Amino acid sequence: MTLLEKVKSRLSFAYVVALVVAINGVGLMLPVVRHMLALTVANGGVFDAWKDALNLLALLEIPGFVVGFLLVLMSFGLALKSRMSWFFSLLLLISAVCIIFFIVKIPNSLAYYSLFSIALLAFYWRGFDHHSLATGSFFAIVSIASLIVYSMLGTLYLGDQFTPPVNDLASAFYFSIVVMSTVGFGDIVPHTTDARFFTLTVIVLGITIFAVSVASIAGPLISNSIQRIVKGRITHMARTNHYILLGTSSLAQNVYKSLIDRGEHVTVIAAPGSQHDLPETADIIEGDPSSTSTLKQAGASEAKYILTLRDNDADNVFTILAAKEVAGDNTKIIALVNETQNVAKVQLVAPNMLLSLSLLASELLVRTLQGDRIDSEFITEMFFGKRTSLE
Repeated sequence: MTLLEKVKSRLSFAYVVALVVAINGVGLMLPVVRHMLALTVANGGVFDAWKDALNLLALLEIPGFVVGFLLVLMSFGLALKSRMSWFFSLLLLISAVCIIFFIVKIPNSLAYYSLFSIALLAFYWRGFDHHSLATGSFFAIVSIASLIVYSMLGTLYLGDQFTPPVNDLASAFYFSIVVMSTVGFGDIVPHTTDARFFTLTVIVLGITIFAVSVASIAGPLISNSIQRIVKGRITHMARTNHYILLGTSSLAQNVYKSLIDRGEHVTVIAAPGSQHDLPETADIIEGDPSSTSTLKQAGASEAKYILTLRDNDADNVFTILAAKEVAGDNTKIIALVNETQNVAKVQLVAPNMLLSLSLLASELLVRTLQGDRIDSEFITEMFFGKRTSLE
């Protein structure tokens, strides 16, 4: 393997996208950071009033600073292929572009870089498929908190430009929530151009952050409750260190029962419309067993074993190929061969283990008739072959 191939094998597209978004975030933060440093040096780090200190915020640059800060946070989630981070990053970048083009109205190289970042996120949207309620909740809380701080400070800074004037934290907090939620009671109204532009930035950021943050937390909870009512069971969302059974043949159902009796967590992937006698409490996913997206939903990357036990050997071959794409480094793939003449063909796709019940049954019968010894070593060899190991 060449050096370039080694780099490519280690460099995930998620890290590249995360780096691009992080650079975009830093670029949005730089103008206000420079402004803060310049004012701090000019004033010797000493301010006579809180309003003088707020001059550090560079009001019209702060929306970009907030978006940039949040994008840097989201880049960590993008590196983990988080779907929620992808969604937030896309909305934040769209907000940044809207602010630059329609509010600040001074397009620059950073605006076009943001458009490039949006295109990159859109191109790789399928790769960000990791769902985590904890991750989504964390980013939602951080995003809302950052926006509230920005909105309160900006409202206090422009306090005299509102009717009635806003001069205390409680009123600033109240106005921030009303604007972010787009309720608009009208009891506090901006009456200058600066105050109106500031209110527009809070509205734009509020729509993209506040509403989506609430939905990201409440959505999965509501979805789980609906699934409990409709299916009569709790869907197993956290699948790790488990067994995945592909197919609902009689063999698959017996294997399922034996593993459950031993306290193992088993996920079954059943083709749509397939008939089975599995219990209502079984963790069943209806979908194409040879689809990588279905296998990902079943947690193939975190599974101990993937057992393809379908009745058709061609289906088993396609399933093995799909499983090898998404299986984790420690996941073992066990394949069933229904027809003896297909053993060599199935071996070509190189599953970790291969078993043929017809060969096993015939060998057991012959050895029994001949009075030969049958032990666990012989059975393991017949199931998995001399050179196949579970290790």
